[in-house]
Amino acid sequence: MNQPLLETLRGLVGSSNVLSGGDLTAWELDWRKRLQGKAMAVVRPANTEEVSSVVKACAVAAVSIVAQGGNTGLVGGSTPDTSGQQIVLSLQRMNAVRSIDAANLTMTVEAGCILQTLQKTAEQAGFLFPLSLAAEGSCTIGGNLGTNAGGTQVVRYGNARDLCLGLEVVTPQGDTWRGLSGLRKDNTGYDLRDLFIGSEGTLGIITAATMKLYPMPAARLTAWAAVPSMNHAVTLLGLAHEHLGAGLTGFEVMGQFALSLVAKHFPQQRVPLYADTPFCVLLENSDHESESHAREQFERLLETALDQGCVTDAVVAESLTQAHQLWHIRESIPLAQAEEGLNIKHDISIAVSRIPEFVEQTDALLQAAIPGVRLVNFGHLGDGNLHYNVQAPEGGDMAAFLRDHEEEVNTIVYDSVGRFDGSISAEHGVGSLKVDKLEHHKSPVALGMMRAIKQALDPQNLMNPGRVVRV
Repeated sequence: MNQPLLETLRGLVGSSNVLSGGDLTAWELDWRKRLQGKAMAVVRPANTEEVSSVVKACAVAAVSIVAQGGNTGLVGGSTPDTSGQQIVLSLQRMNAVRSIDAANLTMTVEAGCILQTLQKTAEQAGFLFPLSLAAEGSCTIGGNLGTNAGGTQVVRYGNARDLCLGLEVVTPQGDTWRGLSGLRKDNTGYDLRDLFIGSEGTLGIITAATMKLYPMPAARLTAWAAVPSMNHAVTLLGLAHEHLGAGLTGFEVMGQFALSLVAKHFPQQRVPLYADTPFCVLLENSDHESESHAREQFERLLETALDQGCVTDAVVAESLTQAHQLWHIRESIPLAQAEEGLNIKHDISIAVSRIPEFVEQTDALLQAAIPGVRLVNFGHLGDGNLHYNVQAPEGGDMAAFLRDHEEEVNTIVYDSVGRFDGSISAEHGVGSLKVDKLEHHKSPVALGMMRAIKQALDPQNLMNPGRVVRV
């Protein structure tokens, strides 16, 4: 325990905001409860100036920092190691919405702002902030940007990166880069904003961001369709682009077993159409004319899809409540999988056109290697991102399955992803869980450039060391 540093930090942010004793599980245990670290202290600054001072003090003491928002990450990217020598810098106190610029269609927020708060604040001002994911009630915008989060509306609005116009960042030396102008055009050299987005706190600490806003759509309608195969789901996606254009804001695919877990563990949720079809698709159409126009578009799309045989049955939500219920089923899949037991998660991306072949081949490889293995396949088909998860055979020992087969399963899945020119991390990041895998699935040239950037910006290796890329 570095008492001189802790005393310095208490003087900077107040004694009550330097937690070094008692139960720190909320900051030391990762969201999936797979990684348990040990921090020297949890430090909770109130503003950017305090973040800067804390970073400078840690740099002098050569103590590394793990920045943390809502601690909802899925790859162990914001959990301290077990040394007891790292500072967890929690940004949860920095949760203000600084300003809304209606004419510029932007909102400037602090990094600790909860995503759902940002959504509701934008809505109250008459705008849409479209980033949406299952953890939106607890994740923070700083973490969303640090991992370049995706979610359910990427097909229309893009990832967190695409929604961000500017950042405020504290560098590893404690300097502050203030780049919150909100400009859509700034062609004056390297794009520093994009450098920090997706860097998972390894290059600096995001303290605030200027995010894009959009006009609120006149209507948002949701449909649920049964499709006979993944090939048919891809065909339906093409038809949706053709009929809905930019109105297509969500396109989710869900395998039968994934939906059966929701029906099993959350029987109060009525899962439609899943029992007799390999896959279901959840579509969202946002229309800027009227609800009647949106419904007409949906009806024409589904009629065409039924005529072509890529949809066998479909329902359109008749109310906002019904739409929320359908989306809640989709968002309950990870929770239902957790109820079923420990599992092996994958967050992969493949070109949409190649996903059916990838699923067919990889399913067969896993079944041949581990007979009876159960595949929980669901995700954002509209942007090529699958959560291709693997559950133990029925009645098996879940912990033993994870212990004995995780490396084998990961090798099969990631090698298959490589053959299809995909990515082993689509929206969750690299963190600590995938950092060693990256050595085998990223080109040496790319890794060399990434290490050079890390070395140039953080020569002491004090920002979240051992994450994303090893130096």
